Amino acid sequence: MTRPSSSRRGFLIAGAVGALGFAGGAAVQAGASSDSAAEEAEETSPSDTDAGFCADMTLHHVQALALCQRVLGRDTGDPVQAAAAEVLQNQAIEVGMMRAWLADWGLSTAAPTTTMAWMGMGAGMPAATMPGLATAEELSALSAATGVDQGRMWIELMRVHHVGGVSMAEAATELVSLDKVRRLASIQVKVQTFEIRQYDELLATVYT
Repeated sequence: MTRPSSSRRGFLIAGAVGALGFAGGAAVQAGASSDSAAEEAEETSPSDTDAGFCADMTLHHVQALALCQRVLGRDTGDPVQAAAAEVLQNQAIEVGMMRAWLADWGLSTAAPTTTMAWMGMGAGMPAATMPGLATAEELSALSAATGVDQGRMWIELMRVHHVGGVSMAEAATELVSLDKVRRLASIQVKVQTFEIRQYDELLATVYT
């Protein structure tokens, strides 16, 4: 089966993510003619899980952007340049969307210091220990690396990052209340799972 090109996938993903906001707005307009104001408020009000997921995944994505920025324009090889550019584009769009939702809900868009409570992990965990996040030492090592070594390190770090992100997004598809948040989480699972397979292929062929 022929896979879509990187640019085509990015276009499709951006379109799918962008459609979430439109679909949500259309649903509210349609409901306005038949539902009471109280019912509409209930449908569009986030649960703590919706808010927690968006805040935590935004923080998670921000580190992914930082990982990409450390390698773009460097001599890592074309496959990593293309992969990093795609992650940067897609996750920047999603960060903007999730921050906009948080702001619309009257919630802070600042990075949380305690995370994962929405997944039922008691009082949560320190942000730095979220699943998949690179350590400060790993980020410094990535910045200092060069050439193919830097490319390989980026793939390895982003693969771990995506595995953590997928676990969060899979949980969100089961736990969140709002359909638009669930749809975004589902997109994240599909895209990042596909990219993990890409990274495995690169590690087995180009960046051995």
